[in-house]
Amino acid sequence: MFQLTATPVSALADEPVHIRVMGLAPLQVVTLMASLKDEKGNLFQSRAFYRANEAGELDLEQDPALGGDFVGVHPMGLFWSLKPEKAFGRLLKLEVMNSPFWITLDLYDSVYLQKSGVVQPRASLELQRWFSSPGVQRLKIREGRVRGALFLPPGEGPFPGIIDLFGGIGGLLEYRAGLLAAHGFAVLALAYFAYDDLPNQLQEVDLDYFEEAANLLLAHPKIQKPGIGVISVSKGAEIGLAMACYLKQVVATVCINGSNAAFEFPLRYRDLVLKPIPSFPERMEVSASGAVRLRHYKGDPRDESNQQSVFPVEKSQGPILFIIGGDDECFNSRDYAEQALDQLQSHGRSDGRMLLYPGAGHLIEPPYWPMCYGSWTRGLFRPLLWGGDPVLHEAAQEQAWREILKFFRQHVGSRSKF
Repeated sequence: MFQLTATPVSALADEPVHIRVMGLAPLQVVTLMASLKDEKGNLFQSRAFYRANEAGELDLEQDPALGGDFVGVHPMGLFWSLKPEKAFGRLLKLEVMNSPFWITLDLYDSVYLQKSGVVQPRASLELQRWFSSPGVQRLKIREGRVRGALFLPPGEGPFPGIIDLFGGIGGLLEYRAGLLAAHGFAVLALAYFAYDDLPNQLQEVDLDYFEEAANLLLAHPKIQKPGIGVISVSKGAEIGLAMACYLKQVVATVCINGSNAAFEFPLRYRDLVLKPIPSFPERMEVSASGAVRLRHYKGDPRDESNQQSVFPVEKSQGPILFIIGGDDECFNSRDYAEQALDQLQSHGRSDGRMLLYPGAGHLIEPPYWPMCYGSWTRGLFRPLLWGGDPVLHEAAQEQAWREILKFFRQHVGSRSKF
């Protein structure tokens, strides 16, 4: 009798799961397949082939995958190697509070190459992956111009406050904010275009809007004073770095694969206007997959003619953590981070730090999240290439997440208890 187990069956999405199989024949080769459907019905699947030991048992924490979507000992490989059925799909969690991702694990007693459902599996199991924990509150934010969702941990607080920014995808993404709230942070997932009554397209970065959001968060009675953190990725990381430079409310900033200057759109703050560094459409490259590589598309912020667009990082109020994928195919993010660190050091500042992850792509997500190598994004005629080697990218996600939590616990809030 085959027995497939996973511990825990229900857990936060950033928690590992221990998968085991018992009751197999000695040295039997089997297939484990994982399947997930997102809220729009898009299917993501992964599979790996394993050989049982002489006792007829299989333990993914010890036993290597022989083939499939990954090779070697990867206890969470079936999760981070999930791939979209439709080309250039990107896995996103839209509903954070009331529904998990359901992942189905299927066991087949041979090398199984067909789609799920063609042959009945010998054993199956459903797992729940949550993006908030019991007691976390979600409050819709629609105050003044600010639009978003505030996640509050259980308890009286006060809690360290963080603003969470995503990039050119627009809208409101909340899954990272929900996970951070489960770890004790009060997090405002902030929309800045293509949501509610905000502009449908980003035409300029109005830093006054982000200052309004920072003040709103700090005014909440459950937020620790005197300052907040920012976590940001891609275009959001460009904005996050600008917030660190110009807003006194921001005391700690995480920039994931962003830039160090205004690109594509003007940046405005009060009477200040930074014109964007020119981009060069003729430098776009189309990869073999058909996705567009933008890595060399933007002008160089080190050029003398572009200095008026570079952010004055030496004026930041607190430490900045740059998380960089060495295989980022969308931004020249390593060069941008290095220039920002050079600026800090030239002004006697030592509170900037770069974590460089060779083989990681542009979209560095929380742990065990499937790597998206390329996907459709707003306003482009082809999918965007993000880059990354799946194994190295996942290792980066796991380590970076630990570093992010540590960074915010250390630098945000005056009375952190975590």
